[in-house]
Amino acid sequence: MPKADQVRALAAEDRPLVMGGVYDGLTTRLADRAGFEILFAGGFSVAATLLGEPDFGYLTQSEMAAAAQRMCRLTEKPILIDADTGYGNALSTLRTVELWHSAGAAGLFLEDQVWPKRCGHMRGKAVVERDDWLRKLRAVLSSRPARDLYLVARTDARAVLGLEEAIERGKAARDLGADAVFVEAPESIAELEAIATAIPGPKVANMVEGGRTPLLGPDELHDLGFDLIVHPLTALLAGSRAIADAYATLRQAGTTKSIAESFLTFDQFNEVIDLERHYALDSELGDS
Repeated sequence: MPKADQVRALAAEDRPLVMGGVYDGLTTRLADRAGFEILFAGGFSVAATLLGEPDFGYLTQSEMAAAAQRMCRLTEKPILIDADTGYGNALSTLRTVELWHSAGAAGLFLEDQVWPKRCGHMRGKAVVERDDWLRKLRAVLSSRPARDLYLVARTDARAVLGLEEAIERGKAARDLGADAVFVEAPESIAELEAIATAIPGPKVANMVEGGRTPLLGPDELHDLGFDLIVHPLTALLAGSRAIADAYATLRQAGTTKSIAESFLTFDQFNEVIDLERHYALDSELGDS
């Protein structure tokens, strides 16, 4: 089954689907091993890890496409890849679809911010006119069936124009044929309820630790009417804290003896990156 259809089939089931957030080859392998049925790669995490910069529109279309290719090759699980604003107009969005599909993505998130965009939980956002965004969504839909991607229509209008306009944009995207709708950064359970009540079909809830939206569990969100639940920054925030603490210990003590038991062992890590398969391949090819 094509990967976009895999996502559609999973989203049609009456249960919450928690998507593991990934940003590189290693996190893709780890999320795959953890058993997530769908993965999500967000621009925030890729910009932070690839560039060491905030999600402020610095990450380019080609950089994200290359990251997508590296991640998608490592798992059979469908991965939804953040496409920001499509990196330009509707024609640019067609190019984004081509690159994402070629990389092996199952789908994309396409938002209505003005480029250069910024993280949905940051201040200072602006959105384009509704029709400009809808033209980009049509570009994605026009690429089917040759390049079929699961289309998540994301609107950031809540913070800029208010909840009512965000809901109207979500409804328009759904009427157009988007597979799922994502209203970014609602600020209360009441707002989540309003979104779920007004917009039909699959909806995305974005759970950012420390973000603007209340952090709820999957059953709570499903009861509210959200089917796809993404935790885009969990690995990034947890991993960054662990790395910072390890660096601090090493710098202060000159050794990691006191904390090494909390690490993966060398052999365990080699298992994660599938070392034995490469030994076997090397032997089969007769290079050693």
